[in-house]
Formats: sequence, structure tokens, C-alpha cells
Amino acid sequence: MEFRHLGRSGLLISEIAYGNWITHGSQVEEEAAAACVRAALDVGITTFDTADVYAGTRAEEVLGRALKGERREGLEIFTKVYWPTGPGPNDRSLSRKHIMESINGSLRRLQVDYVDLYQAHRYDYTTPLEETMQAFADIVHSGKALYIGVSEWTATEIRAGWELAQDLKIQLVSNQPQYSALWRVIEAEVVPTSIELGIGQVVFSPIAQGVLTGKYEPGKQPPAGSRATDDKSGAEFISRWMSDEVLTAVQQLKPLAEQAGLSLAQLAVAWVLQNENVSAAIIGASRPEQVHDNAKASGVKLDSDLMKAIDEVLSPVTERDPAKTVSPAKRP
Repeated sequence: MEFRHLGRSGLLISEIAYGNWITHGSQVEEEAAAACVRAALDVGITTFDTADVYAGTRAEEVLGRALKGERREGLEIFTKVYWPTGPGPNDRSLSRKHIMESINGSLRRLQVDYVDLYQAHRYDYTTPLEETMQAFADIVHSGKALYIGVSEWTATEIRAGWELAQDLKIQLVSNQPQYSALWRVIEAEVVPTSIELGIGQVVFSPIAQGVLTGKYEPGKQPPAGSRATDDKSGAEFISRWMSDEVLTAVQQLKPLAEQAGLSLAQLAVAWVLQNENVSAAIIGASRPEQVHDNAKASGVKLDSDLMKAIDEVLSPVTERDPAKTVSPAKRP
């Protein structure tokens, strides 16, 4: 497993991180989830990403139990705050009240004294940014989080948050966006701004919810039990890529992957890691063998000819326009 700095910070993280959105506490049983975490540790993954909202807070609990007994100093644990975690009007957003209560809940569920990275899961248009950043600063200064990050913020929002973080003497070091060979919207504005500010991307869905594995074929029904057939496991997020045009293009990547000695999933993960601003690619899994397969993308270098060939295949179906991102309310 290769390691990269998280943005311009001194923190080293595994360039492939393990995330439990959708899977832990919902799609897979706890025994299977624990086996996937063990597989991640076995292949050298030390970075684990979760959020308070995943599976209604259960995902943090499952991850906490799976990592219990591991050497805390050898792990980088990330979580997030913003989405509703209860029925009350203050059980959501980036208000000081919700942030302060949420960090305590996350630490309790994860069974740790601190998280390495605490992330704003979306930008909050209802709370002054100054209030949000002051709350984050107090959490860092209290030792409950070491670094601050954001998720799916625009370039303008990232810059505003970074400037306040500088004033408050804390490090805003990361953004967690969706990014894959099919979804490249961060390249236009977010990546250049992040490079300037020293912010790294910790990207999710590098295999486009499984579409880039090639298991979905044009003109055929999705395999039984796959994510595209399970409303609980993110079928609505896959639907944008389930056209025959996209699926045909993905199938055309197979000879390129074979030429490189990679599976399609490994090619997809390796592709995002070629971006110098990506600090880590988050993989999810419902079976340990998926972790072992995806982890083999670590350290893979794709030459310029291969990158060009991938672009030629996918360019007609690739989304690059930041104005066409999915509404924040639609995607956790």
C-alpha cells in the first residue's frame, strides 16, 4: 500500500481508503462488514471513512466495533457532520449546537477519543460560515479532531472556509467529492483551487457505484443482488450511468485494462489516483475479495498513452460540467 500526504498537511494516509457508506449497518450484515474491515487492514489500508448519517448512525457503530483493539496511532479515522441524525430541528446542519453534539456522538459510536479528520458533509446555506468554522476550530483545539475537511463544496466555498480556517489557526486540508473516469466535474474549478490552497481530494465512488467494473452490460438486466437492483444500496445514484451508451463505452475499456494487467475496477481506481490532487480514493465493499481486488490499484502508474485511450473511449459519455452536479439534498 502506498501513502500520500493529505493535502499540504503532514498527515500521511493510505492512498486507498476504506469507506462504509451504504454497506455497514444496512446492505451487509455486521459479520461481513467486519470481514471487509479486516481485509482492508490486511492489505495495508489504514484510512477509514464514515459519517454520522450513514445507516442512521449505525455505520459508525459497526466501524468502531470492527476496529476495536487496533492500535489507534496506526489508523486514520474520518467522519462527517451535516445531515439529519435525529427528529429535532437542531439534529442537522452545521450550527454550533449540532456540530458540538455530533462530534461527541461520533466519538462515542466509533469508540475513540478523537478523529483524524472531521468533515462538513455539505455546505450549509442556513448557518453563517463563521459560526461553523469557529465550532470546528473549538473541536480541533479541544483535541477531538486533528484536521478539518469538507465534502462536495464548490471552489468558492472551499476558499471561503480555508480563509476562515487560517484566521482561526486550524488546518482545512481536504475535500471529499465524487470523482471517477465518468464523473470529472471537480477538474474544472475545485482541483485548481485546491492545489493553490494545499487541499487534497479524498474521492468517493471511483468505480462509479460499480458501473466501471463492467458488470452491468448494455441491453441486459442488472445482475441479481447488485447495487443497481437494491433501493437500499444506492440504485438511484447509479441510474445516471445505466444507459446503453455508457455501458457500451465501459465494455470498450476491457482490452485496455487487460493490456495493463488490471481488472476494470483496478483500472478505475488507478485512474483517479493519477490525479496529483487526489490524496486517496475511497473504496467500499460487501465482500473481502472486493477489497483485495481494488487494493491492487495502489502504486499503479498508467502511462500517457493509456490515459489518452481511456479518455477517447469515455469522452462522449463523461460528465465534466460543475453546473450539472446532483443536488446536495439528493446525495449523502
